[in-house]
Amino acid sequence: MTSTTGTVCPHCGWPDEAEPFQVLSRHSTTTGHTVWTRCSCGSLQMRVVDGRGVRGVRVVSRSRPAEAQSSSASR
Repeated sequence: MTSTTGTVCPHCGWPDEAEPFQVLSRHSTTTGHTVWTRCSCGSLQMRVVDGRGVRGVRVVSRSRPAEAQSSSASR
C-alpha cells in the first residue's frame, strides 16, 4: 500500500472526500475512527476520520486496484 496526500484516488479519480464506494469495516479510536474502504476501482483504502466530519477524513494508505479474476480461476 502507498501513502497518499492527494484529494482523489490516483487510479480512478474518485474524490477522497466523497462517500466511499464500499465500507469494509469501521473501528473507533481515541481520536475518531479508522475506516477500511474499497474504492470504485477496487483499491483498498484506510481512512482516518477525526471528529470534524467530511473535512476530517484523510486517506492514509491505499493499495493498487484489485485485478479482475480470470475465467480459468472460477472453474
